[in-house]
Amino acid sequence: MAKQREIDMCSGPLVPKILRFCVPLMISGIMQLTFSAVNMIVIGRYRGSDALAAVGATFNLTELLLFGFMGLATGANVLVARYYGAKDKEGIEKTVHTAIKASVIGGIIIGILGGLLSKPLLILTGTPAGIIDQSAVFMRIYFIGLPIIALYNFGSAILRAVGDTKSPLYFLSAAGVLNVGLNLFFVLVLNMSVAGVAIASVIAQGLSAGLVLRALIKSEAAYAIRLRELRIDWSKLWMMIKIGVPEGLQGLMFGISNVLIQSSINSFGTDVIAGNTAAISIEGFIFAALNAFPQAAISFTGQNMGASKFKNINRIFFTCSGMVMLASAVLCTLTIIFRVPLISLYEASPKVMATASLRLFVICIAYFLIALVNITSGVMRGMGASLLPAIVCLMGICVFRVIWVETAFQVYRTYLTLLLSYPISWVITLAVNILCLFIVKKRIIGRLQLPADGSIT
Repeated sequence: MAKQREIDMCSGPLVPKILRFCVPLMISGIMQLTFSAVNMIVIGRYRGSDALAAVGATFNLTELLLFGFMGLATGANVLVARYYGAKDKEGIEKTVHTAIKASVIGGIIIGILGGLLSKPLLILTGTPAGIIDQSAVFMRIYFIGLPIIALYNFGSAILRAVGDTKSPLYFLSAAGVLNVGLNLFFVLVLNMSVAGVAIASVIAQGLSAGLVLRALIKSEAAYAIRLRELRIDWSKLWMMIKIGVPEGLQGLMFGISNVLIQSSINSFGTDVIAGNTAAISIEGFIFAALNAFPQAAISFTGQNMGASKFKNINRIFFTCSGMVMLASAVLCTLTIIFRVPLISLYEASPKVMATASLRLFVICIAYFLIALVNITSGVMRGMGASLLPAIVCLMGICVFRVIWVETAFQVYRTYLTLLLSYPISWVITLAVNILCLFIVKKRIIGRLQLPADGSIT
């Protein structure tokens, strides 16, 4: 059964294989957001706005602490895909065992640091005194469960590398249902608040991590886990770091630049903040669906690099680009058409509706641009060049937005002015990214010399 879920990404037509890879990932991303939304609705409706705010106040901090570490999962994905394409069994085995052990050890270290730093960081970020204790409780429980959260992310990255995106979907579905059920039980039956939400989340993540680990242990393929063989190969870990950490740092900088944009939005008052928040939530579902295609670009490129089928790289880039543009056009058009009922799920006041509608118009019209940025970055990461796209995105998106806020927004202090920073930064970044992609492809393929059997040295 597991063998049937693997995908040979190096031969045959690409479109059906990319769809087979992407559709489960799209469903997984949307399901994660849906389960998260249900949890927020439960805590908000039954424990009040303070409890909801206490959970919300932890999001940016937990992301900032996790970005660099979770980027290593991408490094593991790229390496396993390359060795899988090269049919290098030893390389797969060393990478898989290194990734799993590093995920647990790293999860424990960051979990301890996160738990110890929870309250100081919340104080540093100005969390209101009325909710800071609840927020600290949530963060500490969350970080206690970080090793199993990391285990799931690394395990699912390994499965994605060989084309198996269905198994993580099944595991996530089971965990999501358990999470919602436990949330209701802890909050409504046991009368718990944010601690109940956090515990439910950790237990559900434990289920998904356990199912991933079980699948890897029971597998008879080269990427199977043998617990007695868990050890770190330092050369493989270093390769994961070189590929994965730049992506994590890129995500970190995205978070910082978005915090700056949000602080400017906050100056327009509660209604604009609420409308912007509703629109961002709706956009999250579009991103969750479209993000499957950059993941495909990483895995497909990685396998073909390992198999020395360099001519397929262009096909992967153009096929993924065409498919993500089509998916973006459909999803964004539907979002604009049905924006009123979608926004009204959050808030129906006229100013909130107008604010959210404006954001959805501006973002959805240009959303294909950031989708293409992620495709080009994904192909470069699949080739092993992770630092360059991170630098390009850092300068073209993060730094540009900081400059925009300090210049254009200071002259024209309108909500629309802030929104325009998104499509303009995407255009700049995409243009530079495409140029870098073809330069990187030429240099890497020109310099890379693999043995005749396609193994990686």
